Amino acid sequence: MEKEFELSHLEDSRSHAAPSIMKDAVGDAIEAEGSMRFLQAVRLYPMAIFWSVGMSTAVIMEGYAVMLLSSFYALPQFNRKYGQQQPDGTFVVPASWKSGLSNGALCGEILGLFLTGIFQDRYGYRKTICAALLMVTGFIFILFFANGVEMLLVGEILCGIPWGAFQTITTAYASEICPVALRAYLTTYVNLCWVIGQLVVSGVLKGVLDRQDQWAYRIPFAVQWIWPIPLLVICILAPESSWWYVRHGQLDRAKKSLERLMSQSNDMADHTVAMMQHTDQLEKEASSGTSYLECFRPSNIRRTEIVCFVWLIQIICGSQLMGYSTVFYVAAGLNERNSFTMSLVQYSIGAIGTILSWFLMSRVGRRTIYLYGLAILFALLMVIGFVSLAPRSDNVNWTIAAILSVFTFIYDLTVGPVCYSLVAELSSTRLRAKSVVLARNLYNIGGIVVNVLINYQLTSTAWDWGARSAFFWGGSCLCCAIWTFFRLPEPSGRTYAELDILFANNVPARKFATTQVDVVRGTVVAEHEEY
Repeated sequence: MEKEFELSHLEDSRSHAAPSIMKDAVGDAIEAEGSMRFLQAVRLYPMAIFWSVGMSTAVIMEGYAVMLLSSFYALPQFNRKYGQQQPDGTFVVPASWKSGLSNGALCGEILGLFLTGIFQDRYGYRKTICAALLMVTGFIFILFFANGVEMLLVGEILCGIPWGAFQTITTAYASEICPVALRAYLTTYVNLCWVIGQLVVSGVLKGVLDRQDQWAYRIPFAVQWIWPIPLLVICILAPESSWWYVRHGQLDRAKKSLERLMSQSNDMADHTVAMMQHTDQLEKEASSGTSYLECFRPSNIRRTEIVCFVWLIQIICGSQLMGYSTVFYVAAGLNERNSFTMSLVQYSIGAIGTILSWFLMSRVGRRTIYLYGLAILFALLMVIGFVSLAPRSDNVNWTIAAILSVFTFIYDLTVGPVCYSLVAELSSTRLRAKSVVLARNLYNIGGIVVNVLINYQLTSTAWDWGARSAFFWGGSCLCCAIWTFFRLPEPSGRTYAELDILFANNVPARKFATTQVDVVRGTVVAEHEEY
């Protein structure tokens, strides 16, 4: 006969029966999550899928905005307005200003990320992202009416602040409102949102390419006003994360929020909240607070290193060649129209790759996908580099374009989407907001360096490396693969409590997948050999 468990047991620390009953509830919840299959999770948590997808759609807006700026550098009308005339009569935005504009947005994001980490801990995910949506709606006016490159820079910096909120909240929220069986799919959906944003940019810019007036670049800016209002409605109606309520001791609200995600509750909501509280207690014992400083204490430094480097790899593995693909294609010899067409093809392929990654993750571990993905990207970058050494011709140009499309497919099949799952899973629940902020900020700092390098590499009036820049990023990608082999653990199929125990016992990265743990006792069961 099953023991009756009520949420009140969690709140009554003086009850003698509560500890044993709570252990049973935690064990039941762990077993239920561990044995839950994908279709079972879909049937039980349909609203978790709906709200996660709705909240993550904010990233489409960010993906659009970030890609818009780099794509503008291949738009003649934009260059005539904001660039400088060259001796041959063409207009080019100097590499220094390209770097300044791109990095201005990243600087704004760094500030926005740190503020988001503080506000979402205090006020929750919903209120923080609603504030960010209101901010970005106003800041778009600066970009739309910018009459000089200096005003553009101000607009990019200010827009970067709410973009920073979109980067962290969407990933953290998706990871907290869904069970283990759905976690990988809903966190990697964030990458699909990025790709959709990039795809929309390419379509909009190809549509305005024939315009010779100011609306060729003002219309793409105005398109950004489509997103905030419907997203604001979704975020207002969405439930707050049950994990956030547990961290703030509001267990009744945690249960109600969880029940809004489920098709049927029964005792599962009570048991799941018990598991959340047990996990939170484990992390409290290992960490005394939730400040940024806690991320660098001995008990958390390894997790901080892993999530930070996983996200940094996304920007330094050569992926920015995709972000600057239209400019890259022009530098490789294609004309503007063909360059925008190839960008459309490239991002369509990227969307297909992200969708296929969901099937791949159901069969292969995250670590394996990430490692092999980097190895293949390294090989493709080397091929692009060697092809670029041949005398320039149409065949060479189209070959480079085709290989970059394959690169995009592999990236969005492996490194791109899996990164979001790894960052969300490998950070502790109490420090997730802060860990994701630190990781994304390292990504942004890396992005500042990468933007400077790639703008000089691809600008005809600067270094003018063209497709030969693939050699440089190939070397960087190889370093990323080496780090991944030695440092990245496998979180696939693990609950957050199990991951806490594995990290607390310093289980080597390559033994995570095979080590067994007892969650209730908080110990490692199976012996492991470090190698």
